[in-house]
Amino acid sequence: MNLFRIGDHAVLVDSKDRRYLEVLADSGEFHTHHGVVHHSTIVGQAEGHVVTSSKGGNYTVIRPTLEDFVLRMPRGAQVIYPKDIAHITMLLDIRTGDRVFETGVGSGALSMGLLRAGATVVGYEIREDFASRARKNITSFLGAESASHYEIHIADSYATAPQGTFDKIALDIPEPWRVIEHASGILRRGGLLLAYTPSVTQVQRVHDSLTNHWMDVRTEEVLVRTWHIEGQAVRPDHRMVAHTAFLTIARFTGN
Repeated sequence: MNLFRIGDHAVLVDSKDRRYLEVLADSGEFHTHHGVVHHSTIVGQAEGHVVTSSKGGNYTVIRPTLEDFVLRMPRGAQVIYPKDIAHITMLLDIRTGDRVFETGVGSGALSMGLLRAGATVVGYEIREDFASRARKNITSFLGAESASHYEIHIADSYATAPQGTFDKIALDIPEPWRVIEHASGILRRGGLLLAYTPSVTQVQRVHDSLTNHWMDVRTEEVLVRTWHIEGQAVRPDHRMVAHTAFLTIARFTGN
């Protein structure tokens, strides 16, 4: 049985299904208006264990999924939502051993999805604080083995490109067309490129840049709607995670 240990991540779920991410520590404590939960009451227990706070609040303790961690991890930049990360790894056809160039790393959310899918990632980020946070998040959640497949540089992808050849390219930057201009120098023939852009005017510029040497160019967005199901009351939830960004995918032909 995989019991919780010091240093593990744990999610505490309350009676209203609110979720709280904790890193278990010696003498650690989780504080809410329902009182205190001592980490020592979690360590040595299995998933699904219920702990009670000092004021009688009950919390079910589980291990976080990647979705849990991405939505609650320390961040400096706005993260790519899990719904988009999942679709990006599918559109880019990420598989074990793929070499991926990612620019606009931010807090490392997409990097974690790529690494979890088996890729080796080389990232460019212009802000040192974002790069540092991404490294810490990846090592903290995925562990040292995954972190060994992650290489991040403080660099401007508009001005320079990494060494070597890549199977896939992921762009989360304001002007991705400026990187597409020199992508042909690092992307293998048949390789895939994806641009993540919030506005449709950016999408137009991306499409304009994907002409001579590209095929299968298309743009999609991912909308997720949950449902309220309680007895015979079944309806869509009033809130949904609608537009976050457009995903434009293309294949490099080299022709």
